[in-house]
Amino acid sequence: MLKCVATLISLLVLLLSLPHAQAAISISSARIWPAQEYTRLTLESAKPIRHNLFTLQNPERLVIDLEDVDISAALNELAGKIGNNDPYIKNMRVGRFKPGVVRLAFDLKTEVKPQLFNLNPVAEYGHRLVLDIYPAIAIDPLMALLTQPKSKLPEVIEKTAAASGVPATPESSKVAEALSELPPSAAPGTSVKPDKPLVKNIPEIRTRTLVIAIDAGHGGEDPGAQGYNGTHEKNVTLAIARKLKEQLDEMPGMRGVLIRDGDYFIPLGGRVAKARQLHADLFISIHADAFIKPDARGSSVFALSERGATSATARWLAKKENEADLIGGVNIAVKDPYLARTLFDLSQTATINDSLKLAKHMLSELGSINTLHRGVVEQAGFAVLKSPDIPSVLVETAFISNPSEERRLNDDNYQDKLAGAILGGIKRYFANNPALSRQKLAQSE
Repeated sequence: MLKCVATLISLLVLLLSLPHAQAAISISSARIWPAQEYTRLTLESAKPIRHNLFTLQNPERLVIDLEDVDISAALNELAGKIGNNDPYIKNMRVGRFKPGVVRLAFDLKTEVKPQLFNLNPVAEYGHRLVLDIYPAIAIDPLMALLTQPKSKLPEVIEKTAAASGVPATPESSKVAEALSELPPSAAPGTSVKPDKPLVKNIPEIRTRTLVIAIDAGHGGEDPGAQGYNGTHEKNVTLAIARKLKEQLDEMPGMRGVLIRDGDYFIPLGGRVAKARQLHADLFISIHADAFIKPDARGSSVFALSERGATSATARWLAKKENEADLIGGVNIAVKDPYLARTLFDLSQTATINDSLKLAKHMLSELGSINTLHRGVVEQAGFAVLKSPDIPSVLVETAFISNPSEERRLNDDNYQDKLAGAILGGIKRYFANNPALSRQKLAQSE
């Protein structure tokens, strides 16, 4: 009898060890993040998924075969999440291709350049299979800027864009030069603080249009910090960024450009690279972080440090922000040597000094509408501030982990005030540090 039982147990162990006897992997969550720059699709599961990807032409299609995967409710619901506004996916189908293989078939709107990769568990996420669908011809941010409505800019910009005929290639730098040498426009007005008027006539500013890159922190798979009542940092930062752009575009001689204009993820280095492609004069990264203590409160402004953080809080926040790439999901198989040089060029002492000046003015303006966390500009090794040639600051508008500050961050009027304070700091910076023309910049290099 005991011998029979032992034999049955041995057979059971053998059967369980066979590949076809293993339980199929269940997709626990399927998410899609459409954006003009690229569309991301994420499948989350308890185990890594083996996969195969290929494309078909006439018409354009994308196919992914998933091995040993169940057709779960999350997969079945995925097709319904494809919106008409997706720039790349027309529709999709899910079905059992053959035993042990589930096929995802995507009908595309245009020719694409897909990337498919696995991400290991991090934070609250399990294993993720990520599909990034990029356009076959990458979007040039400078050309995108020039083709946007420009009712607040001189009419000559429209003529420059229309007459240039420059395709979305590195040659678009010619258009950048045309943009930078616009005829004089009116000088910016006064600061948002009535007790700190600016110099009204700044000839240097009128030599060209100033481009301000506005970076809304986090996005897509990376929600950022979460407030006590469930507010996600990525939504607050985008709302404030959009308000800042509106206010900047109202200023003659200035133009705001959103690094992220939707709920999607951009790697930290990609944010820096985009600002440089836009020939931005300043880079403003907007955040509303959390701290381990719910009573932490107040606004802060940070600049880059090459020598370590100025406080334990600054060090903690920088570490937390720099983990965004792990949470948001970066395809480490894709190497960009240009980007690597951008992020690790440490010959940027002059840029850091200018960043500190900008941060000081911005902190002073923020102090008029909110408590300051420390009252001095802090420094730490934030990856998103590592542009070697663009003064860059990171603004912690408030602590979203503080219930009272979370409520204020969700208030439309207070978001306007925060944007106004940031704009006030920008205007004060240029009043004291007039921007050079592109021609003068070239001569100084």
